[in-house]
Amino acid sequence: MPILPIDTGRYGTVEMRRIFDEENRLQRMLEVEAALAWAHGEVGDIPKRDAEKIVERASTKHVRLSRVKEIEREIKHDVMALVRALAEACGPSGAYVHLGATSSDILDTATALQLKEAFNLIEKRLNDLERVLIRRAEQYKETMMMGRTHGQHALPTTLGFKFAVWMREVARHLQRLQDCGARLVVGKMSGAVGTQAGFGPHALKIQELTMKRLGIEPAEISTQIVQRDRYAEFICVLAIIASTLDNVATEIRELQRPEIGEVFEPFEVEKQVGSSTMPHKRNPMVCERICGLAKIMRSLVMPALENISTWHERDLTQSSTERFIIPEACILIDYMLVLMTNVLTGLQVDERRMLENMELTQGRMMSEAVMLALARKGTDRQEAHELVRGLAIKSDVEKRPFKEILVEKGTVRKMLSEREIGEALDPRNYLGTALKQVDLVVKKTKHERKARGLAD
Repeated sequence: MPILPIDTGRYGTVEMRRIFDEENRLQRMLEVEAALAWAHGEVGDIPKRDAEKIVERASTKHVRLSRVKEIEREIKHDVMALVRALAEACGPSGAYVHLGATSSDILDTATALQLKEAFNLIEKRLNDLERVLIRRAEQYKETMMMGRTHGQHALPTTLGFKFAVWMREVARHLQRLQDCGARLVVGKMSGAVGTQAGFGPHALKIQELTMKRLGIEPAEISTQIVQRDRYAEFICVLAIIASTLDNVATEIRELQRPEIGEVFEPFEVEKQVGSSTMPHKRNPMVCERICGLAKIMRSLVMPALENISTWHERDLTQSSTERFIIPEACILIDYMLVLMTNVLTGLQVDERRMLENMELTQGRMMSEAVMLALARKGTDRQEAHELVRGLAIKSDVEKRPFKEILVEKGTVRKMLSEREIGEALDPRNYLGTALKQVDLVVKKTKHERKARGLAD
């Protein structure tokens, strides 16, 4: 009976859930056993016809999950249950199944095969998200909006600039993912304590051949297990990605508040329900889901780090943990990336509301520009700051346009004409290098994508 939301299908994509389902896990373990038998055959440790038989029968078509579980219930050992089920399916050739190997040789190498699939899918999702952010950065490069610090109006910026910042964050995640990928996807045939004693004189060749057939690299050295710093690094990277998605989703949620009303996550107006009791509600439920799942993603970092520490050459303390955290981390980050890509693809933008919100402070958002205009005319910078601060407060208290307050202040008029005051108060004159920066980082990102072999 399904219990957790991943099991029920509520969270997770079909593609990523398939990688970690029981049937695929069994198939990957069988592939490792087959590759090991083939390697033994290649070096002459076992007859090639027996190796070929094991390779031919190492499939869930011949080794049923139900039979493996049946044996496991009896002997209480998952890998040995698989070994016995495969040996049964191979007839006399089954005598050579699992020759020289320990359980972790099969488990860790099968995990590497799953992680290779998951890694490629996560990388694709990041590339998809990056592409959407490029398009949005270009589309809204010149769309002015209020920049906010501490939740308060600060200086004008553009929506495209905001997208460009997120775009480069995603670009860094792709770099992080690629950096850890080579360290992550490794298998091994090292035996009970890592010395490969059970594989005989051809041990290193057997490991090399096995991994080559599986399409992964061998760990350069290991104990009974692949060292868990590899997995910990990967899950830390995924948690950092999740935190970026949390940040983006939080921004969209804030900007969707009715008091702000500048951007909105997609909403199917024909049939989507926002609330069971308040028909008017249009809740940012997808972004809230992303933020909630980010909490789970960050919580997986601690057990991943604690799994690095084991007794001597190996214990089982990391095994039970990893059965949860590796599939969960991959399934959730993949799902979150798909959700965020969909949100940004269908994001609704109210440019008129953005301009209206910029007028809420009646021009006071341009106080820095006025202060610097005074400084350029010879006013001491600190004195200009105090002067403009006082006038901004006066504008706020009296609820009068900032320009009126400035124009009627003799100290200001001695330094600035009314035209110069107007120019200082025009937000279009105070975007700095925002548009240029967007152009530069979009160009850089497109160049990186081209280097990764992507057409767009």
